[in-house]
Amino acid sequence: MGDQHDRCELPERYLDGFARTLAEAAATGRRLTREELKIRRTLGEQAADAGHGLRALVVAHLAATRAAWPATVGSAESSLATLAAVEQAIDAFAEGYERAQRLTVRREEAARREFIDDLLYGRSDLGRLAERAERFGLTLSRAYAVAVAEGPSAYTEGGPVARRVEAAVLARFDSHNTLFTTKNGRLLCIAPGDEDEILLHFAKQAYAATGASGAALRVAIGRAQHGAGGVVQSYEEALAALEMADRLDLPGPVLRAADLLVYPVLARDRQALVDLVAHTLGPLTAARGGAGPLLDTLAAYFDSGCVAAEAARRLSLSVRALTYRLERIHKLTDADPSDPAHRYTLQTAVIGARLLDWPGRPL
Repeated sequence: MGDQHDRCELPERYLDGFARTLAEAAATGRRLTREELKIRRTLGEQAADAGHGLRALVVAHLAATRAAWPATVGSAESSLATLAAVEQAIDAFAEGYERAQRLTVRREEAARREFIDDLLYGRSDLGRLAERAERFGLTLSRAYAVAVAEGPSAYTEGGPVARRVEAAVLARFDSHNTLFTTKNGRLLCIAPGDEDEILLHFAKQAYAATGASGAALRVAIGRAQHGAGGVVQSYEEALAALEMADRLDLPGPVLRAADLLVYPVLARDRQALVDLVAHTLGPLTAARGGAGPLLDTLAAYFDSGCVAAEAARRLSLSVRALTYRLERIHKLTDADPSDPAHRYTLQTAVIGARLLDWPGRPL
């Protein structure tokens, strides 16, 4: 029913010269000229730009062929010539139509990429950006949060993993107000800040589609923020969380920027952090083998909740060997890891050492 309606509304100009070409092909056996093919391609491009369906256009050409057939075709030779002309004409028309569609797709992709770049870097006028956002399903007057997935290999726009993740999320949640994209090899999901389940499902699907272990994949979720500037802030928080997780070897696969706010606070005053690490942990450099093994011991001890047996397991040591190391740390630093009064200073210094990449880099 829809095709019949479309055919009725097709302008006759898309068939301009078609019947005449068939008549001449039937009479002379000739093929379409270069100019005639060019005209058919141009008409195909125009039809695509006007929004007509290719199926209805092909049917219209076949109907015109049937209508002209009794008047133009006589012998078997002229029938074959006419069919060859029909084939050439429709092929050229479809080529022009598809070329116009590809150009439209490229323009849409370019516009989408430009919008995403402006959105994530805050490079455009916010009012204009909000207007453009509506075209891509975002209402920037509400709060949004950004989830960023970083896998063992770079994600590509339109790649199989990106498509699989997007399809899986959209199969469960409404696509309105949710945007998927890639940036610098990472996979992003921008979703309403009050719909946290979308971002968590995105993380789950990114993990499943990548087929990676938790150590090879991390997803960071920025805090929900209002407006276009809020998207930028949430995105930057997610990136900072990924960087922090890499430097501190934080467990994944999902990290929330809201849970890691203490780390940027520590890193903000670098000189104070350097002084803390040097004063608290500097004496460990006097140990045989340097500060590294003892620093790893402290990190494992604190990460395991100060449970010696668990820390020893993580380090592949006996509990006795771990206890010896803790005693050695106490002797060198005058700070006892098992004493709550000393524990906070030591643990903060260990975090600072990780942030500063010490002792790998000099303070």
